Amino acid sequence: MNKFEILKHYFGHDTFRDGQENIIDNISNGNDALCIMPTGGGKSICYQIPALMSDGIAIVISPLISLMKDQVTSLNQNGIRAAYINSTLTSAQQSRAIYNAMRGEYKLIYVAPERLEVPAFLNLCNSIKISLIAVDEAHCVSQWGHDFRPSYLKIADFISKLDNRPVISAFTATATDAVKRDILNLLGLKNPYQITTGFDRKNLFFAVKRPQRKQKELLAIVSEHKNQSGIIYCATRKNVEKVSDFLNDNGYRSLIYHAGLNSEIRNRNQEDFINDRCNLIVATNAFGMGIDKPDVRFVVHYNMPKNLENYYQEAGRAGRDGENSDCILLYSPADVHTQRFFIENNDENDELTDEQREKIKKNDYYKLNKMVGYCTSTTCLRNYILNYFGEYHTNDCNNCSACLKEYKLTDVTVDSQKILSCIIKTRQRYGASTIIDVLAGSKKESIINAGLDEQSTYGIMSKTKKAAISELITKLIDEEYIHQTEGKYPILEVTQKSYPILKGQKNLTMRLAVKEDLHREIQQAEIDRSLFDKLKERRKYLADKASVPPYVIFSDASLRDMCAKLPTNENDFLRISGVGIKKQEKYAKEFIPIIKEYKNSKS
Repeated sequence: MNKFEILKHYFGHDTFRDGQENIIDNISNGNDALCIMPTGGGKSICYQIPALMSDGIAIVISPLISLMKDQVTSLNQNGIRAAYINSTLTSAQQSRAIYNAMRGEYKLIYVAPERLEVPAFLNLCNSIKISLIAVDEAHCVSQWGHDFRPSYLKIADFISKLDNRPVISAFTATATDAVKRDILNLLGLKNPYQITTGFDRKNLFFAVKRPQRKQKELLAIVSEHKNQSGIIYCATRKNVEKVSDFLNDNGYRSLIYHAGLNSEIRNRNQEDFINDRCNLIVATNAFGMGIDKPDVRFVVHYNMPKNLENYYQEAGRAGRDGENSDCILLYSPADVHTQRFFIENNDENDELTDEQREKIKKNDYYKLNKMVGYCTSTTCLRNYILNYFGEYHTNDCNNCSACLKEYKLTDVTVDSQKILSCIIKTRQRYGASTIIDVLAGSKKESIINAGLDEQSTYGIMSKTKKAAISELITKLIDEEYIHQTEGKYPILEVTQKSYPILKGQKNLTMRLAVKEDLHREIQQAEIDRSLFDKLKERRKYLADKASVPPYVIFSDASLRDMCAKLPTNENDFLRISGVGIKKQEKYAKEFIPIIKEYKNSKS
């Protein structure tokens, strides 16, 4: 079969997405490849189809067991023989998988990078024909990436020990220029075909909110997405449990996921969420990498993450099926302090030298400042993200909270003078929180003991909300009127650019929001909800019977396509998006009677 026949036969699609065909052609023609594609952009098909077109077995290196299991389950459902070899298998199961691989029964084998160091696995790879090696989540190889894994540095050494070097392809959803260079060099890619299909996910709505009460705002969001799958990310385990308890106390059943739970509870909660036994999960960023659940309709960041790479990867777990979904970040200045603490106490990688550790720390603070800039931006949030990854756009997206807010140019000269004067009069020795406390006239013991209540600027902004002072300070930093030092205790300093403002020689205006709570209108094709719900019930029944997640049977997008096209025979059923030959044979008889009954009731 050619690539188009494989695409339809196994995956149920008639056309390739942006970039997929070029990647498949290059890998099939023997070229190494570096592919940067957004989450949900169809990366896996780019190595699965070349694997099916080639003799031998493709090795897929993946960082998480959950990803392997998900991918292998989906491939087997589509009629493709695949397996994974990892620590969850017993010795007997591993031996059986290796025996089957030796007999050529698989087209793809998924392994964790740690497996590459096991002599028995290297022996296996030198005993079979390897068609290609695909490195998923390739950014993990870079110390400058957001998810560096030392085990990824062993990949190049493993490849060098193979008797015959196969085609190597690397895939990631998020990579800056520095990370791209590391991927190319550390994986030893040879004259690779390089493609960036774009980071934009047009179906995602981005919003940043600064609520006075986060719990109240979260309840409103969950209520708006009632009966839909959602992930709520928190920065700490303590917050995970606190937020989950709050949701459960208010009638919304939620599960928790963090590294402090024992593996049995973690795995059970993950499975319950994936299998639609519970719609909500509250988690640290330990949850989600490699989770292919396509129908997550909203992702809430209850706390700000440490960088935009993390944020975009986590937010990108919404709407993988292409349906409209929401990504909402609830920001407060306290989140910045939490992330600074994490940066200062990051001792996870003991293989780093002191010099490397300091360079990474400096880079982490740079990224944190960019993350804060996103949270306080008054311009298009989508463009802010895309620009960060080197994809420059000038037109507003009109699909984010910044674009939908109403702004007006406001003269902030006087308030800026107050802030700048306070920084100077306190001898440029303090951070933002102390400056805010002085301006607001705080009675904190630390302020009194330091004699800061005797400064002439003490209390001169007592009638202004602290959040507004904080926001203006951030904007002054962004526009380089104030310099904020890096490190555990960042200090505010005025710049030369600020003196014309201080001396009254120049006025300063900024765009400030005058209306905060605007939402986009979710536009979706009109379908009959009663039919959709019946199809979902049948899907859930079949999924439970097969012990697989519902989306492995069909995505929501496929069910919506059924509602739109109303197929009543097997040929028409094959025209549904996501229906290949194998799924036609298995499921047409399960869904067509429901559709026929619906049509008869309408006639």
